[in-house]
Amino acid sequence: MPVQQPVATQKATQRATGAYALLDSLKQHGVKHIFGYPGGAILPIYDELYKFEERGDLEHILVRHEQGAAHAADGYARATGTVGVCFATSGPGATNLVTGIATAHMDSIPLLVITGQVPRAMIGTDGFQETDIWGITLPIVKHSYVVRDPHDMARIIAEAYHLCHTGRPGPVLVDIPKDVGAEECDYLPVKPGDVKLVGYNPAKTFDEHLCSQALDLIRDAHKPLLYVGGGAIAAGAHAEVKQFAERFGLPTTTTLMGIGAFDEHHPLSVGMLGMHGTAYANFAVTECDLLIAIGARFDDRVTGRLSGFAPDAKIIHVDIDPAEIAKVRVPNVAIVGDVKQVLQEMLSQSKQEAKSTQTKDWLQQIDIWKDDYPMVAPNYTDKLSPQEVIVEVGTQAPNAYYTTDVGQHQMWAAQFLKNGPRRWISSAGLGTMGFGIPAAMGAKIAVGDAEQVICISGDASVQMNIQELGTLKQFGIAVKTIVINNGWQGMVRQWQEAFYQERYSSSRMEPSMPDLVMLAQAYGVKGMRVTDPSQLKDAIAEMLAHDGPVLMDVQVRKNENCYPMVAPGKSNAEMVGLPTPKVR
Repeated sequence: MPVQQPVATQKATQRATGAYALLDSLKQHGVKHIFGYPGGAILPIYDELYKFEERGDLEHILVRHEQGAAHAADGYARATGTVGVCFATSGPGATNLVTGIATAHMDSIPLLVITGQVPRAMIGTDGFQETDIWGITLPIVKHSYVVRDPHDMARIIAEAYHLCHTGRPGPVLVDIPKDVGAEECDYLPVKPGDVKLVGYNPAKTFDEHLCSQALDLIRDAHKPLLYVGGGAIAAGAHAEVKQFAERFGLPTTTTLMGIGAFDEHHPLSVGMLGMHGTAYANFAVTECDLLIAIGARFDDRVTGRLSGFAPDAKIIHVDIDPAEIAKVRVPNVAIVGDVKQVLQEMLSQSKQEAKSTQTKDWLQQIDIWKDDYPMVAPNYTDKLSPQEVIVEVGTQAPNAYYTTDVGQHQMWAAQFLKNGPRRWISSAGLGTMGFGIPAAMGAKIAVGDAEQVICISGDASVQMNIQELGTLKQFGIAVKTIVINNGWQGMVRQWQEAFYQERYSSSRMEPSMPDLVMLAQAYGVKGMRVTDPSQLKDAIAEMLAHDGPVLMDVQVRKNENCYPMVAPGKSNAEMVGLPTPKVR
């Protein structure tokens, strides 16, 4: 019997529309959920999406505003570490995504943004709902595409997805003219591993000798501090951070983006540093003789007055993005590489070493600062403090995923909640009010019914995207939202009190505040109100037990300020609002 010769295999093409090529490419890359809002220019894609949803291949979450779609995809990405996907039509649909794109860009979140565009022949004619979203978003994306030919769709989506999550993550925009979505082509899928981008070379290796130099500095230091940012979260390096801190006895502080990268219950934790960081973190960074920056970018809200930030310290800086090295502080040792891999290498090089005792005196000093300046939630007899609300929900739901809006409540949540990896989701770099509810929506879709997702918001922030309560109701997304309601734009009021001689210009919200309970009920969402400290514990338990979305309006003390605080132009050691230290 003759031996059969192997037949050369070729990938099969099929005739399909650009819309099909888009959606099938997303499916090929493991996308399961899309957040979006339809409109004229993107209708060919939505018409094809109807068929994908009928087959159960994809699920589309219809938001009430395109900004909600971007934030929801962002929350999805932060909760999972995968790429979040959102859709919008041309013109105002696309421009409504801009704030969400900028939010993801500032925080290095992998976001794939798909926008509809007017037909190719109309581009440049100022046609109805034509906007150059490619040009508008250039400064706030990692890369952009306009799909001019449906034959290119599979390649472009594969490249865009790859760009989103490799190297330093970030948003990528793909703009698709209406006729490209409707036009047929010979569609050939591009698998995730088949992408080759000339000139795109994110750091995959690093100089191991630099790790040795960094270890020498660590061994010589008497007052080291491990400073951990969002890059450790993006790299999934929490286990390595813990092992590294323990091996060398390193007190560990995190940025707002780095919360969750290190267990704040750990004795080496000093919490968050910066403008509203813990006193002991800020004292530690001022007094340290070695600062080990892991996936952090020396943000101004962290450093305070730069000349006073770790003024006597040598610097080790580890980051995936070479653009961040020496941008703010020139390091003694700079390692460009994946945080997880770099830490693994340093752990490997030092694995024969006994745990360091060299930092014993330094850790004792930090313990004294912790004892002198503890983070304590105030309790008032007549009115709830915002801090005790956050402490109570953190006590009852210690393992929940938490999203926040922006303002005082965000800082209190950062100070008092103790979050695990990827369970802290907050707009850090851009400081986007209205982020909380849609981000919680995306996170809840991502993690499913087995996990609790709670949004901490304020009475000003919550009104920015409160229409997404309709999305929560329609899709049965059981997000719990707690509104810390003090009747003000709280952080604005605090700054006006401290720096503008109490001229409260346009910061009071109370005169036109809607009844949030009635508003929630109008959307079909359970509404609750808490006005007295005696109600708080039971009300939170009731909220958590409810099988569905809840909006809880918690009336808190109106003039509570968020402390500690580093004023603009001051060093981290010059905090206001500290308690009087103990007499020893």
